[in-house]
Amino acid sequence: MSTAEETVGGENGPWAEVTPDAARRLLIAAVEAFAERGYHATTTRDIAGRAGMSPAALYIHYKTKEELLHRISRIGHERALHILRTAARREGTASERLADAVSSFVGWHAGGRTTARVVQYELDSLGPDARAEIVALRRQCDAEVRGIIEDGIAAGEFDVLDVRGTTLAVLSLCIDVARWFSTRGPWTPDEVGALYADLVLRMVGAAKQAPAPVDQT
Repeated sequence: MSTAEETVGGENGPWAEVTPDAARRLLIAAVEAFAERGYHATTTRDIAGRAGMSPAALYIHYKTKEELLHRISRIGHERALHILRTAARREGTASERLADAVSSFVGWHAGGRTTARVVQYELDSLGPDARAEIVALRRQCDAEVRGIIEDGIAAGEFDVLDVRGTTLAVLSLCIDVARWFSTRGPWTPDEVGALYADLVLRMVGAAKQAPAPVDQT
């Protein structure tokens, strides 16, 4: 199994929707090549070779290299949005929902670091139309996190002076995990997710639960 398959969660990760099998193999090969060499340094021949196919076979499924990047980015951002939206709309306090959003989002970036690096750091390689579509998905991700923070402020759980700036900081922390996380390091994706959830709650000044009263009898 390839790195791109291993690191996006089993069950073919987010690529199960990509059919036929040859198109999925090419997409996974492109993820690995873009993550390793960067979009501009990768050729269609590189991608086809990693997939065990001829360069001509690639054009049967994708018209251009950019089309491959666009599809990878769209699927990845749709997955990211699903993670954040699920956490934002669950039952619970704002603190619980923010912790869930951060731990899940960080876990995805750590466990799917190969894919996440491409999804999050190759945006400027897309053309104007494709880039605009992905930017719109990013704004929706931003809105989900901002909504949780606003709920926490309204409920008296969070002490935040700049909601927009804090939202940007939270998302930036989560995304950066894809850049440095390694399976050879001391933490699992779940452990990093839990650590970052705690850090973010401290960042927003999440109200501490009052200690239980001491029994004086």
